[in-house]
Amino acid sequence: MRCLVFSVLFLANTLVAAQTTHAPFDGHHWEAPYTLPIPTGWGIERFLVPISFAPQIPYTGVEDIRFSPGWSDAKSDEYWSYAFLWYLDGSVKMDAATITDNLKFYYTGLVKVNGGSIPADKIIPVLTSFAEVKTESGDLKTYVGTIHMLDYMSQKPILLNAKVHHKLCNGANKTFMFYELSPQPMTHKVWASLDLLWSQFKCDKPRTNK
Repeated sequence: MRCLVFSVLFLANTLVAAQTTHAPFDGHHWEAPYTLPIPTGWGIERFLVPISFAPQIPYTGVEDIRFSPGWSDAKSDEYWSYAFLWYLDGSVKMDAATITDNLKFYYTGLVKVNGGSIPADKIIPVLTSFAEVKTESGDLKTYVGTIHMLDYMSQKPILLNAKVHHKLCNGANKTFMFYELSPQPMTHKVWASLDLLWSQFKCDKPRTNK
């Protein structure tokens, strides 16, 4: 159930891929050239960038999502706690203002595509704010901020805390943007699980002996 709210996004991007490349993008079987763990009980979803519900974001690549086991359970401490990676073509310029704008476009579109049955009087504008902080190990830059939006599952306002990692990998003309999100304060234990995803990220797949 945890991935159903994103199924419409997957289908939309599949159609776009089919029209542009004549072969649909299959996120469930796509072989990522990097390593991003999938912990036991966590959900996964992948779709193409440009993002169908946020066409203002001008990149190409893949979005790779990790949903915590309780992300869609309003009674869970993990509610709305998840992370996603943007694996982007080229060396993408990034700063706090760009992240602020990108995530405003992203969550505005996400609420719209998942909130078709929400009464108009409940819709609120998405407000985002990000700032650069001390760079974490392995990052090119690190940012923290907030996203104030309508939770389309509960139809109530929600404030997501967010941490964003910007990384380049040697020898690859790619940009990695990793987003950690939760309504929990960053002192909550759920952040240890989100941080662990990024600490275990590797630019390449491990070699296997044949």
